[in-house]
Amino acid sequence: MHLEIPLYQVDAFASKVFAGNPAAVCPLEEWLSEDLMQSIAQENNLSETAFFVREGPGYSLRWFTPVAEVDLCGHATLASAYVIFHYINTSTNRVVFNSKSGKLIVEKKNDLLSMDFPSLPPEPGEFPKDLVEGLDAVPEEVWRSNDYLALYSSERVVRSISPDFDKLKSLGLRGIIITSKGNKVDFVSRFFAPRYGINEDPVTGSAHSVLIPFWSKRLNKKKLHALQVSQRGGELFCEDAGDRTIIAGRAVEFMKGTIDIEI
Repeated sequence: MHLEIPLYQVDAFASKVFAGNPAAVCPLEEWLSEDLMQSIAQENNLSETAFFVREGPGYSLRWFTPVAEVDLCGHATLASAYVIFHYINTSTNRVVFNSKSGKLIVEKKNDLLSMDFPSLPPEPGEFPKDLVEGLDAVPEEVWRSNDYLALYSSERVVRSISPDFDKLKSLGLRGIIITSKGNKVDFVSRFFAPRYGINEDPVTGSAHSVLIPFWSKRLNKKKLHALQVSQRGGELFCEDAGDRTIIAGRAVEFMKGTIDIEI
């Protein structure tokens, strides 16, 4: 069978190309097999490939890393909304996705795309040996939600950490967030997910479902400005909305094309 599948690559949480977090987006008429979607994600070799199918007034959305499907991904959701706003339904400013993490709403507000995500506040946790050894820097505090969160004293320390990814791969949660107060923003972070084939993710929207409630309580403010200080870097505009988090950023198209395959 011959398939032609639209493919877009979008840099999320960026206002120019070659920054933020690149995601591949494949709009589908109907679902492909999981094996084929996983193979496409592996071939794309980006941290996430998103697939969506029209479902009633909204869309059903799934995300794949090069090695596995995940339950929640922020930057590929932002990228998917960008594709819908620019190519599929240019008259709307709001899109609703149904996902394994429930309903996700993205709204276009001028040049910002604003995502309504679940809040995943972390709880205090122990200092796992492989976490401390893998980061080679003892955190001030360790918290846990669906990810570990390691708190450090300064942005300088967060930027300087060079992880041992083999050590971090042994940890049981999805990934590892390292964070501190920012020099020019409210907080900074980096995110590592070697268990899912992503040593360091450039910008991680879903990690901010953990970071926003954490920093909102600590700084006693609802609206927060954040940077993910990876090599590419990304800027996020955040709000603590109780059991939801608002995560906003810009996006820019890098390319569009067609996957042309025989299966």
